[in-house]
Amino acid sequence: MPKVVGIDLGTTNSLVAFMDRNEPRVIGDAAGGRILPSVIAFSGKDLVVGEAAKKQLIVDAERTVYSVKRLMGKRLSDLQEEIRYFPLHLGERTTEGGAILTVRIGDREYTPPELSALILGELKARAEGYFKESVTQAVITVPAYFNDSQRQATKDAGRIAGLEVLRIINEPTAACLAYGLQEKKEGTIAVYDLGGGTFDVSILKVKDGIFEVLATNGITHLGGDDLDRRFMEMILGEIRSRHGLDLRDDPEALQQIRLAAEREKCRLSFETATEIVAPLPNDGKPYRRKITRGELEGLVRELVEQTIAPCRNALRDAKLTPEDIDEVVLVGGSTRMPLIQQTVQTVFKKAPHCEINPDEVVALGAAIQADILSGGLQNLLLLDVTPLSLGIETMGGVVNVLIPRNTTIPTTAKELFTTFVDGQTSVDIHILQGERELVKDNRSLARFQLRGVEPMPAGMPRIEVTFMIDANGILSVTAKDQRSGKAQTVEVKPSYGLTDSEVEGMIQESIRHARSDVAARMLIEARMEAKTLLHHVTRALDQGRSLIGEEEKVRIRNATEALSHAMEGGEHQPIRQAMDVLDRETHHLAEILMDSSLQEAVQGRKISDLPE
Repeated sequence: MPKVVGIDLGTTNSLVAFMDRNEPRVIGDAAGGRILPSVIAFSGKDLVVGEAAKKQLIVDAERTVYSVKRLMGKRLSDLQEEIRYFPLHLGERTTEGGAILTVRIGDREYTPPELSALILGELKARAEGYFKESVTQAVITVPAYFNDSQRQATKDAGRIAGLEVLRIINEPTAACLAYGLQEKKEGTIAVYDLGGGTFDVSILKVKDGIFEVLATNGITHLGGDDLDRRFMEMILGEIRSRHGLDLRDDPEALQQIRLAAEREKCRLSFETATEIVAPLPNDGKPYRRKITRGELEGLVRELVEQTIAPCRNALRDAKLTPEDIDEVVLVGGSTRMPLIQQTVQTVFKKAPHCEINPDEVVALGAAIQADILSGGLQNLLLLDVTPLSLGIETMGGVVNVLIPRNTTIPTTAKELFTTFVDGQTSVDIHILQGERELVKDNRSLARFQLRGVEPMPAGMPRIEVTFMIDANGILSVTAKDQRSGKAQTVEVKPSYGLTDSEVEGMIQESIRHARSDVAARMLIEARMEAKTLLHHVTRALDQGRSLIGEEEKVRIRNATEALSHAMEGGEHQPIRQAMDVLDRETHHLAEILMDSSLQEAVQGRKISDLPE
């Protein structure tokens, strides 16, 4: 049997998992790391994904891509509010399939599915390294509120990465599968999923091994990234007022502050206070700021409270009250924040479950679904729902809904329509997705024309329109003239921009440009790490030039020159050896700088602790 893996393709982090006998398990990398940061770094013709790429964010932000999931299935017009937060060159080009968003790196443009495929390819390689065999099939999770364009873009990313995507499932549903397998409980479960870029809440009913999604709701542009951004805005404002520096147009400084904000936000989930330290450009003293958990909660409370309304809407759609919910499951690293756990408990009137690592639970559930599809688990059945209503345009620019949102899939819906003009021999079928009454306020998915309608007075012909959604959430539409028997069917592939031929071309290109062996990969990673190390050593040498002697400075400069020379070679071992030498030569400098920073911090606290 071919190996089928479950993949959580996340905004911030991604994971791959499989069923190990009767237990789902996350596959780690060679160093034991289970989480892959969803970051891609480019350096010339080389690229790396994951931790090594995340390090480059600080030194080369314009050639490092993160949060690509926020771009999937989008147009440039959808991103006007957040373009300024991406240190990337975003653009748009017109293709046969419509407008497609692009990200320019150097002299080349990439589409979001191509970039996501690089992350998926890294997870695929991780799985193949574990199994010692090829992995070609996967189940990939998406936020429950992803529309058809975003789901199709995710499937295309899988194809480009060399994966047959057997099923796209909602992240909250996957989380419920993970808990359902371990708990084997019957009842009603609410899944609160605050990911890096999206928020979803789903209400599921579990009975006799059947998981049925009763309702789903959420916010497509709210996640942990937004909490980090709110924190970062405060830091940038204080740097501007204290030091007179506006760092919003400095990509390197911006990324250092973003990573510092993310790091200290995580720490405040477990500690009541911490200190933010962020270096400033032009050799200035670093920005320092003690912050308490209460202050952070004050900064992000308004964002967290935005998640309350979708929770209540999902309960209303499921025709349930908080008292009807038996269990609440938390998903996403941000749900470790005590404020979020308190908010969830207030809404659902019970303490949420977080026994399974909230960073891993979605991947574990995807692995269970993969096992079901590959013929493993037989006692579980997943009934998902369509997240948004589907319908067609009728006269006057009004939408006639055939499949309401939160309908369990797979499903079929039929409805009869007629003509508006005497003698009409063709009808236009315009398929739409959304919750608004008018066509202009919803998303257009596809159009096609049914020809061969028998000419009759207006209102006489009977045109049967059938909507069918399969288990992947892929829609096909058939229009049939009941009198003539003429029919036409179209599989709705949302036109976010890529055609089948373009996707196929990307697949072939990815095969041609695949890194051929482990040695090449190790060389790329060594160069990236060396570049980061040189950057930090140069900065440290500038800051500590008055604290060390001339002889020590010469040794450090010689070691940096040796490392730069090693980076020009084609072997990773000399680079690693030169990095070790530089690390030893700068050990004393690092100690001196640390002592100096601690003395400054102690003096600062003594002053701030005095009463007014």
